[in-house]
Amino acid sequence: MRVLVTGAASGIGRATCLRLARDTAARGGAKIAAVDIVTSTGLDALRGDLEKLGATVVVTHADMGSVDGPARAVGEAIARFGGLDGLVSNAGVNRPGPLVDYSVQDWDWLFAVNTRATWLLAKAAFPALKAARGSIVSVCSMSGSFAHAGLGAYGPSKAAAIMLMKVLAQELGPEGVRVNGVSPGMVRTGMTERVYQDATIAAERDALVPLGRVATPDDMADAIAFLLSADARYINGHDLVVDGGVSGNFLGRLPGLKQIPRG
Repeated sequence: MRVLVTGAASGIGRATCLRLARDTAARGGAKIAAVDIVTSTGLDALRGDLEKLGATVVVTHADMGSVDGPARAVGEAIARFGGLDGLVSNAGVNRPGPLVDYSVQDWDWLFAVNTRATWLLAKAAFPALKAARGSIVSVCSMSGSFAHAGLGAYGPSKAAAIMLMKVLAQELGPEGVRVNGVSPGMVRTGMTERVYQDATIAAERDALVPLGRVATPDDMADAIAFLLSADARYINGHDLVVDGGVSGNFLGRLPGLKQIPRG
């Protein structure tokens, strides 16, 4: 499999690269274009880990918030691998704040990275993906389907990302390219780790999830790998919510409701 993954240095992107490399190790190894905005020890370590698994790795530094970064990253991957079978648009940013105080600059930045980048990546990768009958996975968010005060443009940008994915699925499906999304719930990543350093908050978050725990990046990587695979060959235009049931648990958290005893 020849695949490009953005936001690859850590979290869900890193876990996805490793999962794909493990899946293909016995079949000659994956060819992975690991893309992140700058060089880092995390990206260097990922390259080493992937090569140990037998993967061929291209490390590319590209800003997904820029106009030319997405196409340049795709071009480098295609030039090295001779094509692409999969594209994972995972890079994302957040800048919380009340919308009435939000700046236009921050609004535009979040939409550029969280939404526009997927469109630009898809445009650049389409000819190669069409030739390979490949697929695209966009990492969206439960915040794109459920409103949350104080997250600034994050929720609106992820809602737009979900709709973008669905429109791309309608347009590219007839050309043999599947497009789907994965919407994580709460995930313990480097970006959110500071919150989980408070043991009380960590336990409270775990308790909100019907499955009893906050997700790990591997939980998301497994879903992404499935959507890229032939096992998902008839899934197109679907936003797969991977949240342990937390986004459907609002009514169960209403004060005054009796909890169902367990055991």
